[in-house]
Amino acid sequence: MIKSGILGVLFFMSIIGFNNAPNFVIEYHELATKEAELSYIKKYKNSKEVSIQAYVVSLQMKQAKYKTMPWSKLKVFNTNKSKLEELILKNPNNVHLRYVRLVIQENTPSILGYTSSIKKDKQFLKKVLQKKDSVSYLHTYIINNTSL
Repeated sequence: MIKSGILGVLFFMSIIGFNNAPNFVIEYHELATKEAELSYIKKYKNSKEVSIQAYVVSLQMKQAKYKTMPWSKLKVFNTNKSKLEELILKNPNNVHLRYVRLVIQENTPSILGYTSSIKKDKQFLKKVLQKKDSVSYLHTYIINNTSL
C-alpha cells in the first residue's frame, strides 16, 4: 500500500514538478500550423527576454517557407537569420539561441549555405547536456530535435 502511494506521488511529481519548462518553450514545440506560428510571433514579438526572442526569430525565419516567390523567401530568411546571428553575437552563452540555431541549420536546405555554426553549436550543447542546471528542461528538446 505504501509502495503504491509513493509511486503515485513520484508519478504526479514527474508530471508537474520536473517539467518546469517555461510556457514559451512548451508552446513553441506544440506549434503545428502557420496560423499557430503567427499567433505565437504576435504574442511574444515584443518580449525583451533574449530566450523568447530566439523562438520568435526562428519562427519568423520559418515564415519564408510560406512565401511563393523565391526572392521573397530568401529575403525573409536572410533578414531574420541576421537577427538571430546578432542575438547570438551579443549573447553567446544563451542555450535557447544556440539550440534554435542548430535546429534551423540542421533543417535548412543546404543550398542556402546556413551551416557554418553546426559544429560549434553541437559542442556548446553537448556541454549543456552534461549539466543539471536551470535549463535542464531543454535537454529532452535538444536530444529530440537535433542530431545530438
